[in-house]
Amino acid sequence: MSVATMTVRVRLFAVLRERAGRDVLELELPEGARVADALAAVHDLAGGLSLVMAVNREYANADSLLHADDELALIPPVSGGAAPGSHVAILDAPLSMDALAERVRDPRAGALVTFAGVTREVARLEYEAYAEMALEAMRAIVDGAIERHGLCAAAAEHRVGAVALSEPSVIVAVSAPHRGEAFAGAREIIDAIKAGAPIWKKEIDDGDERWVTGTPPA
Repeated sequence: MSVATMTVRVRLFAVLRERAGRDVLELELPEGARVADALAAVHDLAGGLSLVMAVNREYANADSLLHADDELALIPPVSGGAAPGSHVAILDAPLSMDALAERVRDPRAGALVTFAGVTREVARLEYEAYAEMALEAMRAIVDGAIERHGLCAAAAEHRVGAVALSEPSVIVAVSAPHRGEAFAGAREIIDAIKAGAPIWKKEIDDGDERWVTGTPPA
């Protein structure tokens, strides 16, 4: 008896996209397949990387059931509506800290904290993002920080494409009634973005190129 199958399309990013030489991979899986089956099918492509699969722009467990019309994406290790006062963006253009700080100014705030992560030690970094999912993750992170720390407003922007030495690749700004909450909120936002948003970076220096190894997102 033949086994019914389905074809699923999986989006690839960063090092996986380069290894496969394409943006989308088609997998033939049996009906009723789960995330674990899809991950097993790309074992050779993974090449030892610990991968996570996103299903319909949410990180999925290994036993999650798959359907042919799902939007799948392989997430290599990463280096709701918006709450009032929140802003996130992914831009293929230089980032402006002054403009971001203006977004979070609030008459209730007695403290405004900003953070910029800049390229160091190499000629340039190149960033790639699963933009739709990254924006949703960043929005959840910023909204969560506003709620947990009682912030007046918070904003975060990340750049994609080439970022030259000393230029910012990610910026964060928060405002709060007091400095303690402002510092804590800014720290939580940048740490969570680096740990969980599907954004990858490649170091380029003197002709050498390498994707920076990170950790699987939680």
